[in-house]
Amino acid sequence: MARRPPKSPRKIASQKRSRATVDALIEATARILVKEGYDRASTNRIAAAAGVSIGSLYQYFPSKDALVAAVIERHAQELSQVGRDAFLRVASRPVEIAVRELVAAGFDAHRVDPKLHRVLDEEVPRVARRQDTDAVVRNACALFRAYLEAHRSEIDVADLDLAAFILITTVEALTHAAVLHRPDLLGDEKKAGEFADEVTQLALRYLRTPPPLRQSVRASAQPSRTAGSSFG
Repeated sequence: MARRPPKSPRKIASQKRSRATVDALIEATARILVKEGYDRASTNRIAAAAGVSIGSLYQYFPSKDALVAAVIERHAQELSQVGRDAFLRVASRPVEIAVRELVAAGFDAHRVDPKLHRVLDEEVPRVARRQDTDAVVRNACALFRAYLEAHRSEIDVADLDLAAFILITTVEALTHAAVLHRPDLLGDEKKAGEFADEVTQLALRYLRTPPPLRQSVRASAQPSRTAGSSFG
């Protein structure tokens, strides 16, 4: 089995000049990914775009995948920061306002370099981006779970861990699909507002479904046990 190229940085930049070199290499990698794609990106192209020697590149990054991993990490941090800022803004706001703000923040996060976002999603191998992208979702779930705990009196869900997971992954999936397949929903201000309103209503209906209705939905979803049923 062929060995995977190492993805961890070879040397940690501590001096100001070294950090500038690393930043230039990460920026150049992002530009090459957007312009050329993952397959056509190479350490030689990246070094040339960053204005550094190939030897300097290899001082800090042992492979192209290590550079791509650094781009993914930086992009994930940028997305997470948008979410953290939003949760701080809505911590004490009522649910109907907070959910709308958080949905809008999800849209804003996906507006952070959408061309790079598309390349990372469509071209970079899943194994190379799993850790950082999963961390973004985990952090958002933890923040939303804490918000729901503080606003229990305003909602009807019992399992807050499950509720946070369902809503964060739902908003992420819808927003991600819009980035890839319906960019007009985020690029046009009017459409983005309407899209955010619909996603907000979806979330609020879930959070405020009374327990009796939840139970009736579960009961109606059970397979029929009539004599002619194929379930036995």
